[in-house]
Amino acid sequence: MYMDKKYRLSDAATYLGYNKVYLQSLDRRGILVAHRTRTSQRYYLESELDEFLHKEPTEKTEPRIVVAYCRVSSSNQKPDLKNQRSVIEDFCIAKGYSDVQYVEEIGGGLNFQRKLFCSIISSIMRHEISVLVVAHKDRLCRFGFELIKYIAEQNGTKIDILNTEKMSPEKEMVTDLMTIIHCFSSRLYGLRNYRKALKTALENKDQK
Repeated sequence: MYMDKKYRLSDAATYLGYNKVYLQSLDRRGILVAHRTRTSQRYYLESELDEFLHKEPTEKTEPRIVVAYCRVSSSNQKPDLKNQRSVIEDFCIAKGYSDVQYVEEIGGGLNFQRKLFCSIISSIMRHEISVLVVAHKDRLCRFGFELIKYIAEQNGTKIDILNTEKMSPEKEMVTDLMTIIHCFSSRLYGLRNYRKALKTALENKDQK
């Protein structure tokens, strides 16, 4: 008699080539619904996992890749970019990541329109990346990292961070902070001009 093999959540994720968070999101969205034990633990049947793989051939035709993203803000920081890649290469070897695609970009951490950064986000949303490696979370973005992490998790991508503080140059951080101050100062100045113009318009109306 055939017995359908049961897989726990972590084992099912490994079987499919996803991570647990993405598998949980598939369950919540009704795409690949899990069974539940008496203690409400998720489990899956092997036949259902095989059926899911058959239904989703586009997600399995190409192996998901590991991408390492390196970034500095300006061209005069190219030595830092080289050092950043060297540190990440050693990290990837230690973690056992093979065939890593290295992406190097020059652009500010406050700029969300960086061409290569946007390309990586698009690849994540197409389920093409299994792991995204960065030296420090601000190499991806100075602010909004939690949002990027959420998008990655929902699409089955793990973000692996070295958290090496020396990979986050102090000078670059100061430049980004000055940019923020300038941005808000300009908005404040514009708001003051708006209030002044509004006050003038109201006074002129009262004099008519």
